Amino acid sequence: MKTLYVTDLDGTLLNRQDRISQKSLDIINKLVGKGMTFTYATARSLVSASVVTKGLSANIPVVSYNGAFIINPSTDEILLSSKFSKEDTEKVITVLQKYDISPLVYAYVDNEEKVSWLTSRENDGIKRYLSLRKNDRRLRPLSNSTQLYMGDMFYFTCIGEKEELLPIYEIFSKDERFRCTIQQELYRPEYWCDIMPAKATKAEAIKKLKEIMGCERVVSFGDAINDIPMFELSDECYAVENAVDELKALATGVIGSNEEDGVAEWLRDNVTI
Repeated sequence: MKTLYVTDLDGTLLNRQDRISQKSLDIINKLVGKGMTFTYATARSLVSASVVTKGLSANIPVVSYNGAFIINPSTDEILLSSKFSKEDTEKVITVLQKYDISPLVYAYVDNEEKVSWLTSRENDGIKRYLSLRKNDRRLRPLSNSTQLYMGDMFYFTCIGEKEELLPIYEIFSKDERFRCTIQQELYRPEYWCDIMPAKATKAEAIKKLKEIMGCERVVSFGDAINDIPMFELSDECYAVENAVDELKALATGVIGSNEEDGVAEWLRDNVTI
């Protein structure tokens, strides 16, 4: 049966330097060259993911923004998208303003993908996010809050201390119109709270991609709580050694860590082309 192999990036395929090791690149590219159907599903945008996956032969569409989009990386064609309705957008804005949270706002503004934020509200977490995305064409710094919530919005990221983010997580995680996650940033003290449309999950996107590629099975790899829907959909799912306990509990098995080329070594030892 034709199998779709899907991996998360940060903390799973990427090492602590936010890169794919040469060993992993060599193993995966060799298998892709022989016909393995392989892609990634990430919370990153295609722009950000393309930087950290340089050299990887992912020749099929990829899943970005935790499932909000399926995109063909060679053409930038969007095959699937999930955006907020006008009413849902207003709900998010109202809650964020009530709790004085200034988010990163992902939207299409004048038909261009943009990440907007208030320069006056940059904390250490946002500054680090920006430092890793220099020359990113999506960046839209603002000094005026009246322009923050513009365009077709599809994703909000709030970065800060856990205690200040928990109230908004409690609200949106209980509202069936939304999908909301909160987790500590890899190798960092701050927390990220992401707010998405309910259908924006890796599972929904992978289910669609499975149909597009004519696959019968899904094997996935991950490390964090945002990978749980993907694991629940998969026929087999493997957590890297550094994964959170909640994901390990759902996994078919636990493999080597992201520092030990765990995904690539599992593929090398188990994929038969």
